[in-house]
Amino acid sequence: MLNASGSDSHVATPTPGGPCTDLHWYAISTRSRHEKMVRDRLAGIGVEPFLPLTRKLSQWSDRKVWTVSPLFSGYCFARFSLMNSHAILQTPGIVRIVGSVMPEAIPDEELAAIMKVAESERSLESHDYLTEGGWVEVVRGPLAGLRGQLVRKASHDCLVIRVHLIQQAATVHIDMSEVIPVQ
Repeated sequence: MLNASGSDSHVATPTPGGPCTDLHWYAISTRSRHEKMVRDRLAGIGVEPFLPLTRKLSQWSDRKVWTVSPLFSGYCFARFSLMNSHAILQTPGIVRIVGSVMPEAIPDEELAAIMKVAESERSLESHDYLTEGGWVEVVRGPLAGLRGQLVRKASHDCLVIRVHLIQQAATVHIDMSEVIPVQ
């Protein structure tokens, strides 16, 4: 199961000239195991965070326990203006704003896909970043409208959704009757 932590409202970080209008989503690289702390600190300074979480059953020495961890280890997402990047980079636990040379915004449709999957509460897990395979569009169910790559994993049909900038991907179990090929 996947949960998304972060604010449901869109927070505009104020600037001296008024509210900020050039808000974009960025991937934030965090220190190891600091993703939740970074999410909370970003929210504390008025930045809209998004941290997709996954829930899995783990075997401890004496029992099985459900654990909640970030879907993409080492990353958190935030919506802000690059004019405020200094405040972001000063936040404890943040390593950098992801980009090849300088920070790059994540396309809205990629983050919207992750958010939509988070809201569906379907089983979700991290997946190797792949480029081959057939692309499909979901036409039925709570994920309708999403496009992704169809793969078969452990005798289940899965839809792979990607965040290109951080080269991370996730799979969500899907029924073949819910998808059609993309031309």
